[in-house]
Amino acid sequence: MAKIYWAGDSTVKQNTVLTYPQTGIGQVMDCFVKRGTLIDNHAENGRSTKSFLDEGRLAAIYDLIEEGDFLFIQFGHNDAKVEDPSRYTEAYGEYKDNLVRMIHMARNRKAHPVLITPLTRCWFEDETKMKDHIHGSYPDAMSQVAYEEEVPLVDLFAKSRDYVQMLGRHQASSLFMNLEPGAFIQYKDGLEDNTHLRPEGALIFAGILAEGIRELGGIYKDLIVEADFMYILDDLKDHLAGGKSGKVNE
Repeated sequence: MAKIYWAGDSTVKQNTVLTYPQTGIGQVMDCFVKRGTLIDNHAENGRSTKSFLDEGRLAAIYDLIEEGDFLFIQFGHNDAKVEDPSRYTEAYGEYKDNLVRMIHMARNRKAHPVLITPLTRCWFEDETKMKDHIHGSYPDAMSQVAYEEEVPLVDLFAKSRDYVQMLGRHQASSLFMNLEPGAFIQYKDGLEDNTHLRPEGALIFAGILAEGIRELGGIYKDLIVEADFMYILDDLKDHLAGGKSGKVNE
């Protein structure tokens, strides 16, 4: 039986009703993997590679992961927080070193590491043009590690950015935690959050990630159900464009 462990931040975290409607990609990933595949999600809000390691979260995975399991590694949002020394890492320095530590841990346990670049933020210059350098050098630094360590990589940043750019600011923002006045929960002190996902966004980006995993072929492809994800994503996109409330099931 295949088992997937997640190491990551809030964009892939397993949420509870206490933070609804915030939803992580890892939370809905079971919709895209074959029956019998287990997912153990260790991602947590606000973590960088540095804080994830310093808090012993990788060590906790090490105690559980077994031969033939998978370790999905997705970081980059919080490593860039230069104002916070407990989380900040330099992209071509400590960030790369920390990713290598995670890779070696998985390999020491005869598990299969997979690197996943950070999900894009929904940051636009105007209604149609996204901002440049949303995650700085971190996606490229992770790609370098994938090449140097010969580890499979899914460039979720590029794939999600292309999708968000295609939707445009107004439509794409409905996938993120941009809440209307009177909503069940207002995130932080305002109504605008272009990083964390609503259920629809998590489902769409998990589908994009699943397609990327399937493209890796071999044992990675074998994790994913046989389905036309692009057709499903187009259907969801059309649903959102129809002016509905953003709930997939009404």
